[in-house]
Amino acid sequence: MHQIIVKVKKEKRSLLETEAKKLLKEYGIPVPDFKLIKSENEIIGLAKEINFPIVMKIVSPDIIHKSDTGGVKVGIKDKEEAIAAYQEIISKAKKHNKEAQIYGVITYSMIPQATEVIIGMMKDPHFGPVIMFGLGGIFVEVLKDVSFRILPIEERDAEEMITEIKGHEILKGARGETPKDLEAIKNLLMKISQLAMENPEIKEIDLNPVFVFEKGLQVVDARIIL
Repeated sequence: MHQIIVKVKKEKRSLLETEAKKLLKEYGIPVPDFKLIKSENEIIGLAKEINFPIVMKIVSPDIIHKSDTGGVKVGIKDKEEAIAAYQEIISKAKKHNKEAQIYGVITYSMIPQATEVIIGMMKDPHFGPVIMFGLGGIFVEVLKDVSFRILPIEERDAEEMITEIKGHEILKGARGETPKDLEAIKNLLMKISQLAMENPEIKEIDLNPVFVFEKGLQVVDARIIL
Protein backbone atom coordinates (compact mmCIF):
# COMPACT_ATOMS: atom_id res chain seq x y z
CA MET A 1 0.00 0.00 0.00
CA HIS A 2 1.41 3.39 -1.01
CA GLN A 3 2.40 5.73 1.87
CA ILE A 4 0.00 8.47 0.66
CA ILE A 5 -2.85 5.96 0.94
CA VAL A 6 -1.68 4.80 4.38
CA LYS A 7 -1.75 8.43 5.65
CA VAL A 8 -5.15 9.22 4.10
CA LYS A 9 -6.69 5.97 5.37
CA LYS A 10 -5.52 6.81 8.89
CA GLU A 11 -7.22 10.21 8.59
CA LYS A 12 -10.43 8.56 7.23
CA ARG A 13 -10.87 10.82 4.19
CA SER A 14 -10.52 10.90 0.40
CA LEU A 15 -7.28 11.96 -1.26
CA LEU A 16 -6.84 15.69 -1.82
CA GLU A 17 -6.28 16.69 -5.45
CA THR A 18 -2.61 17.38 -4.62
CA GLU A 19 -2.22 13.87 -3.15
CA ALA A 20 -4.07 12.22 -6.05
CA LYS A 21 -1.82 13.98 -8.58
CA LYS A 22 1.32 13.14 -6.60
CA LEU A 23 0.29 9.47 -6.57
CA LEU A 24 -0.40 9.51 -10.33
CA LYS A 25 2.98 11.17 -10.94
CA GLU A 26 4.74 8.40 -9.02
CA TYR A 27 3.12 5.90 -11.40
CA GLY A 28 4.58 7.80 -14.36
CA ILE A 29 1.25 9.43 -15.29
CA PRO A 30 1.59 12.96 -16.72
CA VAL A 31 -0.03 15.68 -14.59
CA PRO A 32 0.59 19.45 -14.82
CA ASP A 33 3.29 20.84 -12.50
CA PHE A 34 1.37 22.29 -9.58
CA LYS A 35 1.92 24.20 -6.36
CA LEU A 36 -0.14 24.24 -3.17
CA ILE A 37 -0.55 27.85 -2.04
CA LYS A 38 -1.31 28.32 1.67
CA SER A 39 -1.11 32.10 1.96
CA GLU A 40 -1.25 35.30 -0.11
CA ASN A 41 2.48 35.82 0.50
CA GLU A 42 3.27 32.62 -1.39
CA ILE A 43 1.60 34.05 -4.51
CA ILE A 44 4.28 36.76 -4.76
CA GLY A 45 6.98 34.10 -5.28
CA LEU A 46 4.68 32.14 -7.56
CA ALA A 47 5.14 34.52 -10.51
CA LYS A 48 8.79 33.41 -10.82
CA GLU A 49 7.92 29.70 -10.86
CA ILE A 50 4.80 29.41 -12.97
CA ASN A 51 3.64 30.68 -16.36
CA PHE A 52 0.47 32.74 -16.40
CA PRO A 53 -2.41 32.32 -17.21
CA ILE A 54 -3.09 29.92 -14.35
CA VAL A 55 -5.88 27.86 -12.77
CA MET A 56 -6.61 28.03 -9.01
CA LYS A 57 -8.77 25.52 -7.09
CA ILE A 58 -9.68 24.98 -3.46
CA VAL A 59 -8.05 21.99 -1.74
CA SER A 60 -10.33 20.57 0.95
CA PRO A 61 -11.50 17.03 1.74
CA ASP A 62 -14.89 18.57 2.69
CA ILE A 63 -15.54 20.27 -0.67
CA ILE A 64 -15.99 17.72 -3.45
CA HIS A 65 -17.81 19.77 -6.12
CA LYS A 66 -15.39 22.66 -6.30
CA SER A 67 -16.90 24.59 -9.21
CA ASP A 68 -20.41 24.55 -7.66
CA THR A 69 -19.07 26.36 -4.60
CA GLY A 70 -16.98 28.99 -6.40
CA GLY A 71 -13.83 27.05 -5.61
CA VAL A 72 -12.36 27.19 -9.13
CA LYS A 73 -10.89 30.14 -11.05
CA VAL A 74 -9.39 29.84 -14.54
CA GLY A 75 -7.54 32.20 -16.87
CA ILE A 76 -5.86 34.20 -14.09
CA LYS A 77 -3.47 36.53 -15.91
CA ASP A 78 -1.14 38.02 -13.28
CA LYS A 79 -0.12 38.23 -9.62
CA GLU A 80 -2.82 40.80 -8.70
CA GLU A 81 -5.58 38.63 -10.19
CA ALA A 82 -4.09 35.61 -8.41
CA ILE A 83 -4.26 37.34 -5.00
CA ALA A 84 -7.88 38.40 -5.60
CA ALA A 85 -8.79 34.87 -6.79
CA TYR A 86 -7.12 33.31 -3.74
CA GLN A 87 -9.09 35.56 -1.36
CA GLU A 88 -12.37 34.84 -3.14
CA ILE A 89 -11.83 31.06 -3.27
CA ILE A 90 -11.00 30.85 0.45
CA SER A 91 -13.89 33.10 1.54
CA LYS A 92 -16.45 31.21 -0.62
CA ALA A 93 -15.19 27.88 0.74
CA LYS A 94 -15.65 29.09 4.34
CA LYS A 95 -19.11 30.45 3.50
CA HIS A 96 -20.09 27.14 1.88
CA ASN A 97 -18.92 25.08 4.86
CA LYS A 98 -17.76 26.77 8.08
CA GLU A 99 -16.36 23.45 9.34
CA ALA A 100 -14.44 22.66 6.14
CA GLN A 101 -10.81 21.76 6.58
CA ILE A 102 -8.93 23.93 4.07
CA TYR A 103 -5.42 22.90 3.04
CA GLY A 104 -4.92 25.78 0.62
CA VAL A 105 -5.32 26.40 -3.11
CA ILE A 106 -3.78 24.28 -5.86
CA THR A 107 -2.45 26.26 -8.80
CA TYR A 108 -1.00 25.31 -12.18
CA SER A 109 -0.52 26.83 -15.64
CA MET A 110 -3.50 26.58 -17.96
CA ILE A 111 -3.12 23.74 -20.45
CA PRO A 112 -3.87 24.38 -24.14
CA GLN A 113 -7.27 23.02 -25.19
CA ALA A 114 -7.17 19.49 -26.58
CA THR A 115 -9.42 16.46 -27.10
CA GLU A 116 -10.87 15.47 -23.72
CA VAL A 117 -11.14 11.88 -22.57
CA ILE A 118 -12.29 10.44 -19.27
CA ILE A 119 -10.91 7.40 -17.44
CA GLY A 120 -12.53 5.94 -14.35
CA MET A 121 -12.17 2.98 -12.02
CA MET A 122 -14.87 1.74 -9.70
CA LYS A 123 -15.60 -1.37 -7.63
CA ASP A 124 -18.50 -3.38 -9.00
CA PRO A 125 -20.29 -5.54 -6.37
CA HIS A 126 -20.23 -8.58 -8.71
CA PHE A 127 -17.09 -8.17 -10.84
CA GLY A 128 -14.72 -6.28 -8.51
CA PRO A 129 -12.57 -3.46 -9.92
CA VAL A 130 -13.69 -2.22 -13.34
CA ILE A 131 -12.02 0.38 -15.60
CA MET A 132 -13.95 2.77 -17.85
CA PHE A 133 -12.85 4.85 -20.86
CA GLY A 134 -14.62 7.38 -23.07
CA LEU A 135 -14.44 10.77 -24.73
CA GLY A 136 -15.02 13.57 -22.22
CA GLY A 137 -17.54 16.41 -22.10
CA ILE A 138 -20.85 15.96 -23.90
CA PHE A 139 -19.83 12.51 -25.22
CA VAL A 140 -19.84 10.97 -21.78
CA GLU A 141 -22.72 13.05 -20.31
CA VAL A 142 -25.20 12.85 -23.17
CA LEU A 143 -24.11 9.98 -25.40
CA LYS A 144 -22.80 7.65 -22.66
CA ASP A 145 -20.12 6.63 -25.18
CA VAL A 146 -17.89 4.54 -22.90
CA SER A 147 -16.21 1.13 -22.76
CA PHE A 148 -15.53 -1.08 -19.71
CA ARG A 149 -13.20 -3.92 -18.72
CA ILE A 150 -12.68 -5.94 -15.56
CA LEU A 151 -9.24 -5.36 -14.00
CA PRO A 152 -6.43 -6.21 -14.40
CA ILE A 153 -6.21 -5.47 -18.13
CA GLU A 154 -3.58 -6.34 -20.71
CA GLU A 155 -2.41 -4.17 -23.61
CA ARG A 156 -4.89 -5.82 -25.98
CA ASP A 157 -7.79 -4.94 -23.64
CA ALA A 158 -6.65 -1.30 -23.51
CA GLU A 159 -6.44 -1.14 -27.32
CA GLU A 160 -9.93 -2.65 -27.66
CA MET A 161 -11.37 -0.18 -25.12
CA ILE A 162 -10.11 2.72 -27.26
CA THR A 163 -11.43 1.35 -30.56
CA GLU A 164 -14.81 0.26 -29.12
CA ILE A 165 -16.18 3.74 -28.45
CA LYS A 166 -18.03 5.59 -31.24
CA GLY A 167 -15.77 8.60 -30.65
CA HIS A 168 -12.76 6.57 -31.76
CA GLU A 169 -12.95 8.25 -35.19
CA ILE A 170 -12.40 11.64 -33.51
CA LEU A 171 -9.26 10.34 -31.80
CA LYS A 172 -8.03 8.94 -35.11
CA GLY A 173 -8.37 12.39 -36.71
CA ALA A 174 -11.82 12.67 -38.34
CA ARG A 175 -12.95 15.82 -40.19
CA GLY A 176 -9.51 17.35 -40.56
CA GLU A 177 -8.63 16.97 -36.87
CA THR A 178 -5.05 15.89 -36.18
CA PRO A 179 -4.81 12.28 -34.91
CA LYS A 180 -4.38 12.00 -31.15
CA ASP A 181 -1.77 9.95 -29.27
CA LEU A 182 -3.55 6.59 -28.88
CA GLU A 183 -0.39 4.98 -27.50
CA ALA A 184 -0.38 7.50 -24.63
CA ILE A 185 -4.04 6.67 -23.86
CA LYS A 186 -3.24 2.94 -23.89
CA ASN A 187 -0.30 3.50 -21.48
CA LEU A 188 -2.53 5.54 -19.16
CA LEU A 189 -5.17 2.77 -19.06
CA MET A 190 -2.44 0.22 -18.24
CA LYS A 191 -1.02 2.41 -15.45
CA ILE A 192 -4.44 2.95 -13.88
CA SER A 193 -4.94 -0.83 -13.96
CA GLN A 194 -1.61 -1.27 -12.16
CA LEU A 195 -2.39 1.49 -9.62
CA ALA A 196 -5.79 -0.02 -8.80
CA MET A 197 -4.46 -3.58 -8.47
CA GLU A 198 -1.52 -2.57 -6.28
CA ASN A 199 -3.72 -0.44 -3.99
CA PRO A 200 -6.95 -2.38 -3.35
CA GLU A 201 -8.03 0.23 -0.77
CA ILE A 202 -8.92 2.54 -3.69
CA LYS A 203 -12.67 2.43 -4.27
CA GLU A 204 -12.89 4.96 -7.09
CA ILE A 205 -10.64 6.85 -9.53
CA ASP A 206 -11.99 9.66 -11.69
CA LEU A 207 -9.64 11.30 -14.21
CA ASN A 208 -11.74 13.96 -15.90
CA PRO A 209 -10.75 15.68 -18.04
CA VAL A 210 -7.63 14.14 -19.54
CA PHE A 211 -6.34 16.32 -22.40
CA VAL A 212 -4.92 14.25 -25.28
CA PHE A 213 -2.59 15.93 -27.77
CA GLU A 214 -0.94 14.80 -31.00
CA LYS A 215 1.92 13.77 -28.75
CA GLY A 216 1.26 12.85 -25.14
CA LEU A 217 -1.50 13.75 -22.70
CA GLN A 218 -2.10 15.50 -19.35
CA VAL A 219 -4.43 14.50 -16.53
CA VAL A 220 -6.00 17.87 -15.69
CA ASP A 221 -8.29 16.80 -12.84
CA ALA A 222 -8.04 13.73 -10.64
CA ARG A 223 -10.19 12.35 -7.82
CA ILE A 224 -9.30 9.23 -5.85
CA ILE A 225 -11.64 7.88 -3.15
CA LEU A 226 -10.75 5.12 -0.69
